[in-house]
Amino acid sequence: MLSADPVPPAVHGPKEPVSGSGGMVVTSHPLATRAARDVLREGGNAADAALAAAATQLIVEPHMTSLTGGLSLLHRSASTGETTYVNGNVAAPLAPLPDFTGADLTRGRGVPVPGWWPAFEEARRRFGTRDRARLLAPAIAAADDGFEVNPFLYGIAYGAQAALGASEQMREVFFERGHLAVPGQTIRQPRAARTLRRLRDEGMDYYLGDFARAFAAAARSDGGVLSEEDLRVYRARVQEPVRGSYRGAEIVASPPPDDGGVQLISALNMLETVDLRAMGPATESPQTLRLLMQAHNTAYYAPPLRRDLVEDRERLEVLLSKEYARTRMALLVPAPPPGAPAPSPGTIHISVVDGAGDVVSLTHSHMCSGFVNGLFCEGFQLSGGGSFFQRVMPGPGERASIYLAPNIVLRNGVPVIVSGSPSVSLVANVLQNLVNLLDFGMSIEESVRAPRFGARPHTPERGWEPGNILEAGFDAALLREVREWAGRERLWTRVINPWSPLTGNFEAIVLDPASGVARSCADPRRVGAAEAA
Repeated sequence: MLSADPVPPAVHGPKEPVSGSGGMVVTSHPLATRAARDVLREGGNAADAALAAAATQLIVEPHMTSLTGGLSLLHRSASTGETTYVNGNVAAPLAPLPDFTGADLTRGRGVPVPGWWPAFEEARRRFGTRDRARLLAPAIAAADDGFEVNPFLYGIAYGAQAALGASEQMREVFFERGHLAVPGQTIRQPRAARTLRRLRDEGMDYYLGDFARAFAAAARSDGGVLSEEDLRVYRARVQEPVRGSYRGAEIVASPPPDDGGVQLISALNMLETVDLRAMGPATESPQTLRLLMQAHNTAYYAPPLRRDLVEDRERLEVLLSKEYARTRMALLVPAPPPGAPAPSPGTIHISVVDGAGDVVSLTHSHMCSGFVNGLFCEGFQLSGGGSFFQRVMPGPGERASIYLAPNIVLRNGVPVIVSGSPSVSLVANVLQNLVNLLDFGMSIEESVRAPRFGARPHTPERGWEPGNILEAGFDAALLREVREWAGRERLWTRVINPWSPLTGNFEAIVLDPASGVARSCADPRRVGAAEAA
């Protein structure tokens, strides 16, 4: 069932572009990409492939996602043209969380109600053609047989080794030789493999039974308020995506409360009012870079959206309108208002297109830094997704407002780009890359290798600040001019390393409707891979 040909290595740095006409997948880990590619080659569709990749990432990227986190998926059917969004993001417990603060993120109070497995099952039943056994097989194999620790996983684990080493469940994985597993060392996860087997064989009976009891007990052991009832009442939400346009292309993206889609379309609407092409790309034009930062900040630092299209259609129609964008562009707020502390990155993305033209853009996560609270159950870390309760506290049982932005770009009703990104800077990431592709005609490899800005600078003295990080890969003179402008406008900026994972990871597939060829290139900022089916 698993492919015999060599799997690309999990390395940082530039990767080669890949093209093909029978389907394409790109993820942030080569083993997940291979799992999806094999499903496509066996005749599975885009949803099957994306879900197999997501399950594999539970094992090979445990620092970025967890069964106790969230999963959201944007799906477009080529045969019907219908686009559907499955929101499986985390929710608040039914019990209250009075006086919730950032300090709770390292304890059980910061653990939210998970939606990963309910959303996986909803998407599989609604869109898939393969059973649980096939979709979970690569993940179980990776947990049983093991995989090599790569530098990205090691770096996160090194910073969290005190919490990992204090847990019996994680000592089995990361301290088999008595010390933290180092790059190149193989780690195995027998406890997680048992959990996945029980999910394969028992489905929701196990999830709402033994798993729910273990999960709630782990959260309550360190001050959490979660109960088994929280998992029983949770339901994946099936939603209509939001839609916009940009220079003749249609943008379809995640709807609130996953409000990154609204932020993306709002920023693109503002940029559409100016001639970016005449100014040149952001890597060459300080004016373009400045406008991109301003449009992003205006949308990103706005109050979060809690309600979906049905509940708050009138407000969303205003926010997504071209007239509103013209007004906002004329009155750009140079320095965004202070906000609550931002969560640290801890998310991954998958983009897939199959041979029939179905596409999936899927983001899943534990929604906070890896191993943030030192709590584990059934072989998986407990999510720190309560970090998003700092944006706006949901009511009991309500979804968190999360700025995810899975998206599909269409021309004349045909997909030309499927994309998304992880990280606290994901909206900035997608915005810049779409502008690179749509305005400046960059290839996917040129776009992912170009320097970019991100969100939320951080310093030990000031903590998280509204503003922007800037990769050091920009031309020094351009960077200096933009930072001088930002300083005059009292906009906080910070220069960081080139190709930083803090600016996200653009997992995208570019489609040529005329030839039927798909092209992708994994981002150099993480260890991912793209493969053609």
